[in-house]
Amino acid sequence: MNWIKWALINPHLITGAGAYVNNVNKRLFFISRVLDKGKEKGDKKKKFDKAQPIDLLEAKQILNVDKYTSQLDYALEDMKNNFIKHLTLRSAAGSIDHVQVTFEGEEYLLQDLTQIAHKPKMVVLNVTTFPQAIPNILEALSKSGLNLNPQQDGTTLFIPIPKVTKEHREGLSKNAKALFIKCRDNIKDIRNKEIKNLKKVSSVNEDQIRRVQSQLEALCDKYIKQAESMLDTKQKELLKTD
Repeated sequence: MNWIKWALINPHLITGAGAYVNNVNKRLFFISRVLDKGKEKGDKKKKFDKAQPIDLLEAKQILNVDKYTSQLDYALEDMKNNFIKHLTLRSAAGSIDHVQVTFEGEEYLLQDLTQIAHKPKMVVLNVTTFPQAIPNILEALSKSGLNLNPQQDGTTLFIPIPKVTKEHREGLSKNAKALFIKCRDNIKDIRNKEIKNLKKVSSVNEDQIRRVQSQLEALCDKYIKQAESMLDTKQKELLKTD
C-alpha cells in the first residue's frame, strides 16, 4: 500500500499528528516568549541598578563644590582611620608598641616613651625615662581598642595579654557602628551647612535652589552609602570566627 492510499484510509492519524505538531509549536513559542520576557526584565533591572552619575555642573556655577566634596572626603577618611586605629583584632602584644600617646601636646608611639619587654602572656613597660607621661600612657592604652587592663607598680606597667573573645568582637562591632553614625551625622551636617549657604545666594531663583539642593543631597547620599559599605565590611571582619 502506497502512502496516499494509507492516508485516505487513516485520515484521523494525519489530523492527530498535525495537531500534535501544532501543540508542540505553540508550547515552544510560549517558552520562547517567557524567556524573552525574563531577559527583558533582567536587562531593565541592570539598567535600573546601574548607578547614575551625579550632575554637579549647575551647582559648580553657584557654590564651591570642590570644597564641599573635600569635606565629605575628609569625613569618610576620618571614619576609615578610626576603624584602623580603634578596631583591630591583631594580637595585642604586637600592637601595643604602636599605640599612639598624646604627651605635652605632641603625638608619640608608645615605644618612643617606654622600654617594652614582651613576655609569653604579659607586656612590661618601663617608664622611668618619662614618668610624667604615665597618666597619658594609661589613657592611650584604655582607648586603644585592644581590651587592655594595665597594672601600675611605680614607673612600671604590667599589661596582661587578653584573648580575643566573642564578647570582645561584638564590642568592637558596636564601636564600628558608633563610628559610622558619627561619620553619617557629620556628612549630613556638611550637607545642611552647604544647603544653608545655597539659600543665602541672592542671584539664584527657587527652581535653581531646588535643583542644586537635589544635587547636593544626591552626593551626600552617595558618601553615606560608601560609609555603610565600609561598616558592613568591617563588621564582617570583626565577627568572623577563625
